[in-house]
Amino acid sequence: MIYDSQYNHLALLGNNVRDVSLFDTTLRDGEQAPGIALSTDDKMKIASLLSDLGVDVIEVGFAASGASERETIKKIAKMDLSSTVCSLARSTKSDIDAVIDCGVGYVHTFLATSDIHLEHKLKMTREEVKAKAVYAIEYARSHGLKVQFSCEDATRTDLNFLKEMHIAVQDAGASVINIPDTVGVIYPTAMTYLVKELQKVTRVPMSVHCHNDMGLAVANSLAAAAAGARMVHVCVNGLGERTGNAALEEVALGLYANFGAETVDLSKIGNASRTVSRITGYPIPYNKPIVGRNAFAHESGIHVHGVLNNAATYEAFKPELVGVDRHIVLGKHSGTHSVKDRLNSLKVRFPEDRIPELLDEIKKHAIGGKEIDDAELMVIADHILWKRGDDDPIKLKEFAVFTGKGVTATATVTVEMDGKKRTSSNIGIGPVDASINAIRCAVNEKISLEEYKLSAITGGSDSLCEVTVVIKGAYDDTRLSVGKAIGLDIVAASVDATMEAINRDYIRGKK
Repeated sequence: MIYDSQYNHLALLGNNVRDVSLFDTTLRDGEQAPGIALSTDDKMKIASLLSDLGVDVIEVGFAASGASERETIKKIAKMDLSSTVCSLARSTKSDIDAVIDCGVGYVHTFLATSDIHLEHKLKMTREEVKAKAVYAIEYARSHGLKVQFSCEDATRTDLNFLKEMHIAVQDAGASVINIPDTVGVIYPTAMTYLVKELQKVTRVPMSVHCHNDMGLAVANSLAAAAAGARMVHVCVNGLGERTGNAALEEVALGLYANFGAETVDLSKIGNASRTVSRITGYPIPYNKPIVGRNAFAHESGIHVHGVLNNAATYEAFKPELVGVDRHIVLGKHSGTHSVKDRLNSLKVRFPEDRIPELLDEIKKHAIGGKEIDDAELMVIADHILWKRGDDDPIKLKEFAVFTGKGVTATATVTVEMDGKKRTSSNIGIGPVDASINAIRCAVNEKISLEEYKLSAITGGSDSLCEVTVVIKGAYDDTRLSVGKAIGLDIVAASVDATMEAINRDYIRGKK
């Protein structure tokens, strides 16, 4: 299911990282992303989702932030989740009391340790910070809480002082010590160095909390795990403050692909990602790894040919591994293999010799980046089979329409009949009516529009439209003639359908 590089295995040979767990902070750090405000029901739904996914610890909020937050945490704590429920707290008695009041048995407490934070935010000395951290941990432990302690801004903290902090907080009773890359500035090689250095003085498991300011949150998380960290903080879809946190789906798959570590049920990742996106209102970027719309979308003819023969040619892993689907896109870059595969999947029989014609039509309608969906493909195929094979006796050479609010729609057309060009202009009630009136003047004044039907094939704003017209009097005054056309532009499709109907009547009349 994983088609990774053999060089990964050579580089990571002997690196046993199978006991890593995930600490999900979607409901705390994720909610701190601008524009996200989760209700109690929202948080309970996401907590249930994360528990079902198999996350080890869920940080469900910041108990001291308000009464409504505490009520939400209390409700989640009573949900009987398989995951451990945790609350964030500053290193103060009041914050820890708020956690105790919620009935939560796990607290994640923190205090900044970098000189820049000590000088400009806390106005404290290193010794004062150390003493405050120890007091908070001992107080929490005395009330039966399991403690994870974070040295905020650890990746910009003096290494000797950071080691002192690790020694002090583990002696105070911290069960896990977290290394936060608070502003996402460390590099993976440096993260490896830092974790290994801290291991020299740290007896308890270490975790990492990586932000994505430099786009390295996942890389740093994996580097930390490879170096010995035993827990990784994550958010679904990489949510979080500023540019977000390490994405749960990317970390989970990275740990599985490179180390065989099974942290969550990978097959449920797709659903979890979509659900969190819907609840938070944060869309999943099209090019988002693992769960983005384009993660398993293939349009290029060469790529599609390869994937259809063997998915490993252009995919790192099978989409079903993470609960998403492969999507063969029909668009500007598609080839015949894409079209044939889509037609086969729809059980549509289409002449082999007309596939190139169908492909040309798809590319014509895909200008501007539009994707052709199944319904539109079937309509395009139907129109190709329906169209006449004869040359049009009347050719539309030029067409223009002018319209707008408070402006009478005016159209001008130039047609070629019997080797001669005819140009005519006319007005109408809207651009379609004006265009058909102009065609009537140029071809035959006796033409009457008997029926006009417009349909959006998919209902989307970028949907292809299908126009059907029934006219009388183009060549024979008593005979009806039908024309059909499809396109992205309603007026242009209406003109094409009208010309189709006129030509059908002329061809029949001259036989």
